Amino acid sequence: VFSGDITLQPFRAFKPDGVILFSDILTPFPAFGIDFEIDDYKGPMLEKTIRTKEDLKMLHEVDLSKVEFVAESLKILRQEVGNDAAVLGFVGAPWTLCTYIVEGQSTSTYKTIKSMCFNNPDVLHSLLSSVADALAVYVGFQIDAGAQVIQVFDSWGGQLPPHMWEEWSKPYIDRVVRKVQQTHPGTPITLYANGSGGLLERMSTLTVDTIGLDWTIDMEDGRRRVGDKAVQGNVDPVVLFAGEDAIEKAVKDVCRKAGPTGHVLNLGHGVLVGTPEESVKHFFDVSKTITY
Repeated sequence: VFSGDITLQPFRAFKPDGVILFSDILTPFPAFGIDFEIDDYKGPMLEKTIRTKEDLKMLHEVDLSKVEFVAESLKILRQEVGNDAAVLGFVGAPWTLCTYIVEGQSTSTYKTIKSMCFNNPDVLHSLLSSVADALAVYVGFQIDAGAQVIQVFDSWGGQLPPHMWEEWSKPYIDRVVRKVQQTHPGTPITLYANGSGGLLERMSTLTVDTIGLDWTIDMEDGRRRVGDKAVQGNVDPVVLFAGEDAIEKAVKDVCRKAGPTGHVLNLGHGVLVGTPEESVKHFFDVSKTITY
């Protein structure tokens, strides 16, 4: 099934205001020189990791021919949705992508990469810089193909203590964002970090347009803590298992706390596997009744 078809299914069913390309944060890896496979049980598995200065030679100039299908998908999406919805592209943040490059697979402890911060910082800084530069090229490629908004997912940024996020994640997100703002000025950028309750003030110093809030943050607190940034979120995805009244209450609560401007209503994370489709529909139906 073509990834654009998967993206279009919820668009046709629920008519949201935005559609995000059905893809994965690891999709651009082959374009950077990193091969991987998806194991049905273990998730992504990299053939080789990068942990030494010698390993850095694996990386090469971005080969966009390896991700041509992403551009094709975005072009078709733009044609299909027209002006009825915004088309969103996305990338993983450099730190988050480097957790896979260093660990070689998903992890719950991040022991190898966190140890590297202390024991081999120069190699890790070089790796993050290279990945950030490659991501900036990949983001520009998505915008050229039709993406009107870009989301940056620092999925594992929340695994770092705030002072370490400040050194190991933030500067490299900043590097991507500033390069994109130079090459493609005016394209809105949203930053989401899972488990970011300890990071919001730090995130809001970046020159992104919108901060995505996860469901563990009270919208009113989050709104206050990010200053004049727009916010996105943040209904708990599990509420969609709880029935129509619970969904209605949660949506209204988030919208009331976020206020009438600068808020993109969303879940505080992705739709969970097994979520009833009629619950997703009710989420959208309620959202269209909100008035301020």
